[in-house]
Amino acid sequence: MSILSLTFHTTESALKEWENYTQNELQLLIENLMDVEKYILSEVHTDMITEGKNTNLLLVFNDEEMRSQFLENELVNITERIEAKFADSVMIFSTFLNPLKSRF
Repeated sequence: MSILSLTFHTTESALKEWENYTQNELQLLIENLMDVEKYILSEVHTDMITEGKNTNLLLVFNDEEMRSQFLENELVNITERIEAKFADSVMIFSTFLNPLKSRF
């Protein structure tokens, strides 16, 4: 199992449009990802952020090779789409999670 966490930070000015995008286009895009075994799309609630909002997409792959292929192909496409629509109003942060132990 190999996991990738994508965090989308949205500025206050783009929140309404991002929420629409998340509920429609992003969810459809995620559903069509072939290499993803499981996913969780979440709103992030934290006291650390006072401006804007974070959305997290946790992607579970069968192995590191599938995660690497996703990074090389699909993440590039997703990033390009989001940048084309939101410019610098949405920033994407990737975090690699390498489980030491799990009960999933």
